[in-house]
Amino acid sequence: MQATGVMPKSEIERRTVRKVVWRLIPLLMVCYLLAYIDRGNVGMASLQMNHDLGMSAKVFGFGSSLFFISYFFCEVPSNLALQRYGARLWIARIMITWGIISAATALVTNATTFYMLRFLLGAAEAGFFPGVLLYLSYWIPASYRARIVAVFMVAIPLGNFIGSPVSALLLQMDGLGGIRGWHWLFILEGLPTVLLGFACLFFLTNKPEQASWLKDDERAWLTNEIATETRAPKKILDMPLTKLFRNRYVLCLALVDTCASAAGSTLAIWQPQLLKSYGLTVMQTGLVNAVPYALACVFMVYWGRRSDRVQERRWHTVVPMLLIGLGLFGTSLSGSLLSTMFLLCAVLVGAYSFKGPFWALATDMLSGSAAAAGLATINAIANLLGGGLMVNVYAWVKDATGSYALALMPLAVLTLVSVATLLLLMRNGRNQHIAGNTKAI
Repeated sequence: MQATGVMPKSEIERRTVRKVVWRLIPLLMVCYLLAYIDRGNVGMASLQMNHDLGMSAKVFGFGSSLFFISYFFCEVPSNLALQRYGARLWIARIMITWGIISAATALVTNATTFYMLRFLLGAAEAGFFPGVLLYLSYWIPASYRARIVAVFMVAIPLGNFIGSPVSALLLQMDGLGGIRGWHWLFILEGLPTVLLGFACLFFLTNKPEQASWLKDDERAWLTNEIATETRAPKKILDMPLTKLFRNRYVLCLALVDTCASAAGSTLAIWQPQLLKSYGLTVMQTGLVNAVPYALACVFMVYWGRRSDRVQERRWHTVVPMLLIGLGLFGTSLSGSLLSTMFLLCAVLVGAYSFKGPFWALATDMLSGSAAAAGLATINAIANLLGGGLMVNVYAWVKDATGSYALALMPLAVLTLVSVATLLLLMRNGRNQHIAGNTKAI
């Protein structure tokens, strides 16, 4: 400490960022973990539910994809509402409504009610992920963003890692209280989300200047740091929504994100059935299904930290995409459980390691109101194409070929297109200066 009693900036920075991370990230991470358990538990539920409701692969795939369609239409309005009403209130609203709807999925009796509740679930959850990204941009300096986003997003593979065996155990409650195991699965995994939504009302703070839990010098440093970054020139400038939807950088980033979104969403829905096709029991399927997600958790955090340490985003995004593509091509041709598991691990490690560097890159390219709408637009398009479309494409190919593995081939082709898109984006980025580049739009 200096003789004047003023703390050196570097020490204030470490102290402030540490407080912010421990205050916000654990809660948001648990929220996102429950979101992915509630979103993806339909994959495990399908092992009983599809037979009970008489649903074919096409019917189940279409119903599952309706989540992403409503998610697409509600994503941008939801993120703009978060910007207007504040993260504390809006994130709580999202969680409470999606928890109720997820639990209500236990009430479905046929394909029509399944369609309806999956559509409502997507509308309820829309805006949570890009809303948290926007919220973190208010609190986390850019130099920390890839690792923090990676830590936050580790909730996705962690949700599948925890959710698969837990869902398998809940399916074993079949007949308890006179209801099926998949009913218990939706009820007991949906209600905790509602309770956590109410907790958000008490623990989240909208902006740093409102943070009574920071000291005066910490609050002043963080407010000034975020304001300085906000004023820095961006490649994607503030613009009307109609122009934002046509902006080539936003559309290219959305296509790139579609690659990882398609791999993660499709495997979350179909991987349990793919693995069970090798003759596994329900419990064995749940345990084996968790293995790739455990590895993804570890590599996701490591890759995000590495991206921050060397301050490089683009190649840290390309390399995981290449891993996704190689894994998908290999899995589509695999003939044994062991090789399939190895390749699925490669796909999911790539799909989740991608996220920290990619979203740090996207956030750095956006400014002002473009950040709220742009992040939501990128995520919404990626979920619509990656989840809504590719989940159905998988079902169509599976029904046509009878092979769960061969149905992954269209995802592999999509990955090649996404890699080429990002490489072109990188090439254009080298030929244009970000600072003062108003022609970028």
